[in-house]
Amino acid sequence: MSSGDTRPIGVFDSGMGGLTVLRAMAERLPNERFVYLGDTARLPYGTKSPETIKAYALKATQLLIDEGVKLVVIACNTASAVAIGPLSEALAPVPVIGVIEPGAAAGVDATKNKHIAVLATESTVKGNAYVRAIHALQGDIRVLQQPCQVFVAMAEEGWTDGPAARAAAEQYLATVFSGEDPPDTLVLGCTHFPVLAKMLGEVAGREVAIVDSARTTANAVAEALAELGLESDETPAPGKTTKIFATDSPERFARVGEIFLGRKLDADDIEQVDL
Repeated sequence: MSSGDTRPIGVFDSGMGGLTVLRAMAERLPNERFVYLGDTARLPYGTKSPETIKAYALKATQLLIDEGVKLVVIACNTASAVAIGPLSEALAPVPVIGVIEPGAAAGVDATKNKHIAVLATESTVKGNAYVRAIHALQGDIRVLQQPCQVFVAMAEEGWTDGPAARAAAEQYLATVFSGEDPPDTLVLGCTHFPVLAKMLGEVAGREVAIVDSARTTANAVAEALAELGLESDETPAPGKTTKIFATDSPERFARVGEIFLGRKLDADDIEQVDL
């Protein structure tokens, strides 16, 4: 029996938030192997110029290509917003999938009152990438963008619930829901935010749909693999599913990364590379 295409899927992020995407893909695609690169030496990308972000992303994703990946996932909202076009061109014929389009599509599908709020970092909000992606699908949807920079630090500290996290959520969401006819859908527009999804759903209320960018991206990858005939039919051996690279401090990557990946990480299993 054919085992399909057993080459790994490459996953790139400026840091560790993209591990939420890796986690969702591993759950959705148990037969696949993955190579993850976190460019931790040069984060945050959000403070860099578009030219610098493109240069960093091109250099980083070339490592994934050298690892023989069959598809590249840009698990970083900033890099997806700025560099998805240049990356798709540079890495061809290897297909490239970002996190913004799947999240936007899921938000459009979820909203009933045609009003979506995007919770994201300041740089993603300033870039308006989600607004463009949502309006490309349905132009009459209202999009409210709310920068939630504090959530990034809270996620990295593991403060996914508790008084501090809920106070921040209540503060941000009070702004989101303050007007008449408030949004009925929250798109989590940062790969750090899925670890806060349960708490955010409780603060927002059951009537508000929460769109998890990690899960929507995993679904988009599954669809692309099927469409392109790149699926693997062979379950990897235990411990052989994921190879992780970082450009700085494997120790910190392991300590913080396990919050997003949802399992223990050993610094000895993370290879530091110099790009």
